[in-house]
Amino acid sequence: MTYTVTLIPGDGTGPEIAAAARRAIDATSVKIDWEIQNAGAETAEKEGGNPLPHRVIESIQRNRVALKGPITTPIGKGFRSVNVGLRQALNLYANVRPCKTYVGVRSKFEGVDLVIVRENTEGMYSGIEFDVGKPETATLIATMEQLGRPRLRDDAAISIKVITRHASERIVRFAFDYARRHGRRKVTAVHKANIMKFSDGLFLDTATTVAQANAGIEFEDRIVDNICMQLVQKPELYDVLVMPNLYGDIVSDLAAGIVGGLGIAPGINIGEEGAVFEPIHGSAPKYAGQNKVNPMALMFCGSLMLKHLGEHGAGDRLEKVLTDIIAEGKHVTYDMKPRPDDPTAVGTSQVADAVVERLQRG
Repeated sequence: MTYTVTLIPGDGTGPEIAAAARRAIDATSVKIDWEIQNAGAETAEKEGGNPLPHRVIESIQRNRVALKGPITTPIGKGFRSVNVGLRQALNLYANVRPCKTYVGVRSKFEGVDLVIVRENTEGMYSGIEFDVGKPETATLIATMEQLGRPRLRDDAAISIKVITRHASERIVRFAFDYARRHGRRKVTAVHKANIMKFSDGLFLDTATTVAQANAGIEFEDRIVDNICMQLVQKPELYDVLVMPNLYGDIVSDLAAGIVGGLGIAPGINIGEEGAVFEPIHGSAPKYAGQNKVNPMALMFCGSLMLKHLGEHGAGDRLEKVLTDIIAEGKHVTYDMKPRPDDPTAVGTSQVADAVVERLQRG
């Protein structure tokens, strides 16, 4: 069987790691017809300022599976995140980020195996913002005052956080279903309901209700700042963590740091219209074209993608090859060495060479 998969190379170092990951996936002998679709900063320059042309959305809707390299998002100006745009356009409501320790990766911990499940469509990333000094912002400030809220300063910029029962129920159900499918023991809901009593309070109330219908799996809740402390003290206590958008963004990076960094951290954005597999790390434009960055996070994404397609044997083989290479510590990039200036570090394409050779060797 041949699968058609959308491939979005990305910006910065994205095309290099996408090429390496593609080689690794093809070496599993699963037949994939790659439909390449460019998006991001360079695409915006070429296509009238639009970093996410509709053709990209159409391709993923048609193929239902995409592998995506990192895309640069300007900070504080320019276009909004392509990642957020993809998730909202395709209703990829669940972001899944496995964080697992591997032998050979520098970490202060052993035996960590966490999964962060992040609600993808609302929260602080709903995109409802009001810029400082704009007429609509002044109108909102006046309206809030009329409703009995404290008067805001006129030089305020405002972002609105949206939490709905629908999205909360959907993501918590997803977390419990994921836990059940993968033999997990516990789901922890993460929130700030002690302060944001209406929005996060709704999320927590909904999570508690969903948990009652999933009595076979342990459930608990934690305040977001407390979970950050506990994860760096005793991560072994946690299993699947489910939370609103912004918290998931932060906690997943924290968890990736616990297990050794973003270079081995895969991510999945999944919904009823398809799934997009992408690494957690950024595009690192300063390293573009230097054959230097670690492609393993996107390769691990490839392993997850193969399993999603039903090719579990191929996905397991790719994962094992990656973990074996990491454990040996020979064919790895500088960030996986004991010292970043280690002269034995290899480049992006050399990692791919090692992975391909082992997969073809069988």
